[in-house]
Amino acid sequence: MITAWAGGLARHRIGRLLAAVAGIALAVALVAALGSFLTASKATMTQRAVRSVAVDWQVEVQPGADPNAVRSLVQAAGGTRAALPVGFARTTGFTATVGGSTQTTGPGVALGLPADYRSHFPDELRTLSGSGTGVLLAQQTASNLHAAPGDTIGVRLPGAGLRQVRVDGVVDLPQADSLFQKVGAPTQSQPTAPPDNVVLLPAARFASLTRGATGVTTQIHVARDAKLPADPAAAFTSVTGAAHHLEAKSAGSALVGNNLGAALDSARQDALYAQILFLFLGVPGAVLAAALTVAVASAGGERRRREQGLLRLRGLRPRQITALAGLEAALVGAGGGLAGLGLAAMTGRLAFGAASFGAGAGTWALWYAVAFVLGVAVAAAAVLVPALRDLRTVTVADTRREPRGSRSPWWLRYGLDFALLTGSWLVFRASSGNQYALVLAPEGVPSVSVSYWAFLGPALLWLGAALLLWRLTLLVLAHGRPALARLARPLTATLATTTAAVLSRRRRPLARSVVLLALAVSFAISTAVFNSTYRQQSEVDARLTNGADVTVTEPPGAQVRASAADTLKVSGVRNVEPLQHRYAYVGSDLQDLYGVRPDTVAKATSLQDAYFSGGTAGQLMRRLAQRPDNLLVSAETVHDFQLSPGDTVNLRIQDARTKALRTVPFHYAGIVKEFPTAPKDSFFVANAAYVARATGSDEVGAFLLDTGGSHQQQIAAHLRKQLGAGATVTDLTQTRGTVGTSLTSVDLAGLTRIELAFAVLLAAGAGGLVLALGLAERRRTFAVATVLGAKSGQLRGMVLTEALLLAAGGLAGGALIGWALSEMLVKVLTGVFDPPPASLSVPGGYLALTAGAAVVAVLAAALNGIRSAGRPAVEELRDL
Repeated sequence: MITAWAGGLARHRIGRLLAAVAGIALAVALVAALGSFLTASKATMTQRAVRSVAVDWQVEVQPGADPNAVRSLVQAAGGTRAALPVGFARTTGFTATVGGSTQTTGPGVALGLPADYRSHFPDELRTLSGSGTGVLLAQQTASNLHAAPGDTIGVRLPGAGLRQVRVDGVVDLPQADSLFQKVGAPTQSQPTAPPDNVVLLPAARFASLTRGATGVTTQIHVARDAKLPADPAAAFTSVTGAAHHLEAKSAGSALVGNNLGAALDSARQDALYAQILFLFLGVPGAVLAAALTVAVASAGGERRRREQGLLRLRGLRPRQITALAGLEAALVGAGGGLAGLGLAAMTGRLAFGAASFGAGAGTWALWYAVAFVLGVAVAAAAVLVPALRDLRTVTVADTRREPRGSRSPWWLRYGLDFALLTGSWLVFRASSGNQYALVLAPEGVPSVSVSYWAFLGPALLWLGAALLLWRLTLLVLAHGRPALARLARPLTATLATTTAAVLSRRRRPLARSVVLLALAVSFAISTAVFNSTYRQQSEVDARLTNGADVTVTEPPGAQVRASAADTLKVSGVRNVEPLQHRYAYVGSDLQDLYGVRPDTVAKATSLQDAYFSGGTAGQLMRRLAQRPDNLLVSAETVHDFQLSPGDTVNLRIQDARTKALRTVPFHYAGIVKEFPTAPKDSFFVANAAYVARATGSDEVGAFLLDTGGSHQQQIAAHLRKQLGAGATVTDLTQTRGTVGTSLTSVDLAGLTRIELAFAVLLAAGAGGLVLALGLAERRRTFAVATVLGAKSGQLRGMVLTEALLLAAGGLAGGALIGWALSEMLVKVLTGVFDPPPASLSVPGGYLALTAGAAVVAVLAAALNGIRSAGRPAVEELRDL
């Protein structure tokens, strides 16, 4: 019996089975692909964090402790690959006489490096000129002293006087912030910037040079090779625990500067955001695919009930009928599960080069197994559970009757849709507040937390909007027969009233199809808009950090005038804008001060309205131009000093003539939140001409170059060769790679690439599969209509009217739900964006593709229904 039933399903119900299998396959493939990718991405984040650190640990030997003993203790610690002693000595100044001119700098640092330091820590130093060994000057120091390889400089050491050394090379220190950290101090107590003046000496030379000097300390720089967990949070806990263990064993003789832990600390927050994106953007797709499967199965519900009644009439016991339903569920679940795993593997291989998406064999197999089990569970819920329910509640006589209208669904009577939308609005207001943090990862604290209740906002909106659309569709179909008849008349002629009646009678399955298509379209829209907005803001972040297409940053004290912009107008450069960079005290708070030319600054860089408050970018620039002593202030400073528009703000700025601080009056004119090249914390923006007059100097801190968005790397390379080692030249392409988090470069691109592909398939499936199966189940209706005299053109019009109503309602409803969901997602996930977007970015091409795929699927289903309706009525009725 089982074999005969399976054969009958394969011969007569193959379309219904394949449609259900397709729904299961999409759900399984999406879960398997996203789960495997999420795991692989976390491992990649950990690897990137580890690679980004030049020195894993900086173990500072405490006063009175023996450096050799501390080094031995570090070498004995598990996971230590190398441990080298590095001397640190504070200097009171540097001097150099070059070309008859003597230059003097302020305090700095001298480092003593062992001979094999660069072989163990190759990323800590980068040679710019001269030799890579011997006495090395930092780039900034060489610029301050006008020194080059071969020159002799003097180093003043407290307690030891002036010592002379000959420079062998000039180097860059890419990770100077961590190298010169205050070991053991919290983040807020760290130096705001690394020292400008640094000399690096061989260990033996350092020892002889600092003999008798005070303020000399020793650090043990450590490279680790301990195997870390793939998850950044687990790796952070492991590394932090190891550092604390070492400090405990040292009994106060050592403090650990955990650079590796700091990098993993940032990566674990990115990993949590990746997990959130998986839930926000991935789970709805899997739920939608499962709902599609249920809708496909329920499209043949009436036929399945009649078949079940016939089996019961012929004497089959409930247990046997349950076995047959279980067989169908098993075929759908196993077939869809295997097809889904194959689709996931193909997606991984085509998009990422591996079926595992880069995940380890164990985790990859686990996610595939979980996805397969979920697929079988969905199949059971879609096929087996309705069969069991019918066995308990439906009699044989009931299965022979035509289905009658029943009461409205309970959610419709009790207004669940309005309750869900209200709850969504309340959760959204709470979770999008200024002080709300979706991810809480306190620096240095092993535990991290995610406020998962924020998911309720978008989830309730999605469900509530779907139910509201369902309600509206039912209302239109139930009470809008005259309007439906007028719309159907061009296609159905005299059967327009009949078509409207059929649509009204079938309002429940049709409303379900409209809602399913709308949810698929809204999923595609929200995912695509979020991805496009994120890419837009990543570009904005890169431009903010770099300043312009190409930026030339002058070293402090270089005294480069604004007129030097003419020398930078090389081929390919459209505009060059000088940007002053000074420092100013407001009260006791030292902040960056940027002087701009208000009329022309926007020609070389991008100024968005979202960067400012109290006016648009253009309005605030005009205020600076109209009143030169106007000042743009950060929101934090406005709050701290209780400023109101027009208030006088006295800044103390260094006078270039006397080198003393001078009080310069400004007037508060607006708030600046972000500005090209400016730091993330507090700063000022002022009129450059006013700053120059007040300080007696128009020296420039940087030049912003507009290249029209092209040939940035080539122009930057040309300028580096032209300017030499004195100025730092950066381009937008280079900055994109340095400012992007691991989430930016790894997760979001891959995550959305997977989801956007599946979103198109879901939209096409939701539009076509359910309609096709619904039309197939109504072949008897079309046959009877033909017997009663309906013409083929009228039947074709009936099918097309239903298809067009489905497409129009689904696409319009999906567009509205998708827009609302996109707005909410971007607002709730503000922490993912840096800076927050001023407006959403809409990828028109992709959305047109999605809508086109849905329309094509609906029309294909309609054409197939038209072809079926054209069969001879007698033959159709005999088969049914």
